[in-house]
Amino acid sequence: MSVVDERGLPHGYPFRPEWEVTPRDTRRAIGMPGSNVVLLDCRRPEELQVASIVGAVHIPMDEIERRADELESDDGGRTHPIHVICHSGRRSLRVAATLRGLGYTGAYSVAGGIDLWSVDIDPRVPRY
Repeated sequence: MSVVDERGLPHGYPFRPEWEVTPRDTRRAIGMPGSNVVLLDCRRPEELQVASIVGAVHIPMDEIERRADELESDDGGRTHPIHVICHSGRRSLRVAATLRGLGYTGAYSVAGGIDLWSVDIDPRVPRY
């Protein structure tokens, strides 16, 4: 039996579409020509040294409120999609909620975090 279901989520994962996107959705979105999706990695710097995704913007969770303006679109907008990733999906949910509270209406957590990314999208990304 496969580790993930047809959406790329672990079997029985309590997916919340109002707050989350799947790693497959994120890969598809960032790979589209002209995509304005920001992949935001909210993990600690030492985690980033172990595993990272090329092209992701790094703002640690504890700096998000102070540095959120770095995520504004070129025209100062806050409606573009932001897919937030952490190790397992817990911190990224909190960061997505914080960003929405700051007016970033397109903020979503990447379900399962970089760990699920490693399992379903890119096995070259180390698991830890």
